[in-house]
Amino acid sequence: MSLRELRTLAKTEKQGDNYVNYYLVGVMEGALEAHTQDVRNGAKPVICLNGRRLEPRMAKGLFDSELQRNAGVYEADMPVPLVLGNALATVYPC
Repeated sequence: MSLRELRTLAKTEKQGDNYVNYYLVGVMEGALEAHTQDVRNGAKPVICLNGRRLEPRMAKGLFDSELQRNAGVYEADMPVPLVLGNALATVYPC
């Protein structure tokens, strides 16, 4: 899903905000699982929790913070997982 599609979903659906939150939680969990699998296969880790808390309710905040921190960098047709993956790598660096 692109950033444009996510914004449209949030604005046009009756429960758009809930859909967005659930989607971002799924993207976050998927990004963490993919990263873990890559590390198991020999890739260098870029996301390290190091005992710090990461809960599903934090997904939207991480996503919004990344967009604010890099305003003008992300275009509307860029994928949501790219933004959230970069957010995780920024907030939980190794």
